[in-house]
Amino acid sequence: MSSITSTRVIEVARAGGPEVLQLATRPIAPLKEHEILVKVAAAGVNGHDVMHRKNGSHPTQPGETDVPGLEVAGTVVACGSGVTQWKVGDEVCSLVQGGGYADYCVCEESLTLPVPKGLSMVEAASLPETYATVWSNLYADGSLKPGGSLLVQGGASGIGVSAIQLCKNLGHRVFVTAGTDDKCKVCVSLGAERAINYKTQDFVAEVKAATDGKGVDCIVDIVGGSYIPREIEAIALEGWIVFVSVSGGAKVEINFSDVMRKRVRLMGNQLRPRPLAYKAGVIAALKKTVWPLVESGKIKPVVDSTFTLADAVKSHERLDASLHTGKIILTP
Repeated sequence: MSSITSTRVIEVARAGGPEVLQLATRPIAPLKEHEILVKVAAAGVNGHDVMHRKNGSHPTQPGETDVPGLEVAGTVVACGSGVTQWKVGDEVCSLVQGGGYADYCVCEESLTLPVPKGLSMVEAASLPETYATVWSNLYADGSLKPGGSLLVQGGASGIGVSAIQLCKNLGHRVFVTAGTDDKCKVCVSLGAERAINYKTQDFVAEVKAATDGKGVDCIVDIVGGSYIPREIEAIALEGWIVFVSVSGGAKVEINFSDVMRKRVRLMGNQLRPRPLAYKAGVIAALKKTVWPLVESGKIKPVVDSTFTLADAVKSHERLDASLHTGKIILTP
């Protein structure tokens, strides 16, 4: 049992802009049988955290924290009575239900991974949430086959840089959109076959030109809104579009005749509410398939910037302005 009973956290005071994030102190609940307590060295900042902030809260199950933060890296300082995979002193990174914006975070042992060899804590904290999301959508629930093609909206985002590298290493053709020429160059350097500046180019035309008019097999959409009808144009026969976020709008009019004609699957997915067993399966797949690619240098963490926990407001300002390429990290 740990002697640590409280932690600094970032609270969402109310719905609003980055300024509603504030430091507070919270008690640490006693560890359950298969939980570990991690002293946080770094925590990832994700789009979900922004939606959490804008809404003022997010749906939680009884007993779940309302503190933002879905991934952490740090050192194990205490273990529940049933923990067998980890011991005090282990350096780990973990997918969490919330609570990452803190000095100490409670993690499930089955959702925790070793810090990959050769990586810093900051780099390790950039991995769990985005790679779990990509794996869940494209491989656990999806059916991206060898040689298949993929379009990622927002190629310079955390999801984007993860999808580019993983899918390229697994033998897929990867196309992305990004908002500046510099971001496009970074995406190509990471393995994208083509990066499309959505401000100056038509991604439908570019994708069709690159695929002999067939379109791509899968589209990962973090925008929604007006992108959706155009994505139906850009998708191949029997392809699927997976919606990870709808920052551009949740409601849109589409022509379902085209969906039917192409036999398109429209798939929504949120990882956080999925059962523990499902997420543990995703984490096990990352350890088996993704971690060796990271440790061999074939996948490289892309860290945009770091901010202290006290500067969480600045981290969200940067994310809101889409100034980042890769992951923004908090370092308590």
